[in-house]
Amino acid sequence: MIHESAYVEDNVKIGKGTNIWHFVHVRKNAEIGKNCNIGKGVYIDTKVKIGNNCKIQNFSTLYHGLTVEDDVFIGPHVCFTNDLLPRSNIWNSDKIVKTVVKIGASIGANSTIICGITIGENSMIGAGSVVTKDVPKNALVFGNPAKLRGFVCTCGNQISKKAVEKKYVLCVCPKCKKEYKIDSQIYREVKI
Repeated sequence: MIHESAYVEDNVKIGKGTNIWHFVHVRKNAEIGKNCNIGKGVYIDTKVKIGNNCKIQNFSTLYHGLTVEDDVFIGPHVCFTNDLLPRSNIWNSDKIVKTVVKIGASIGANSTIICGITIGENSMIGAGSVVTKDVPKNALVFGNPAKLRGFVCTCGNQISKKAVEKKYVLCVCPKCKKEYKIDSQIYREVKI
């Protein structure tokens, strides 16, 4: 479904079952997978790639250079940048810096994602965060700048330390009881 107020340019690929709502603008050569929900006022720039089963909330901006994998949640008003040294009078495609959001990641409302980073699989970014560096797999980050505050399960709950080994910390989800091995070096970076 594409709402009549949405503007979808030429050569856009849209997967089956995807809904594009009011006042969305999808630029040429963008790709949107199956069963996605693109909320009101979202801007999807040229050549942006969005996987399957993604939910992109109202007024988010996704700029050229961005790849979003499957099952990603992007909250309202999230902004992805694509130029580390922006100037209004100097622009060419060589300035675009790529950003990747891995499968299952969730990004909270009003977050800003600085280009050139990878947001790890099943990670969670708290609302209002400014993300300036890579986010590890299953990491919970928030703040300005966003800092590693813990780790989350694929079900979304924060996981807790169960045992410490030499190379990893064994963590468990209190809700679904799934266990995770977190690299001990990464675990030491947690800032509460």
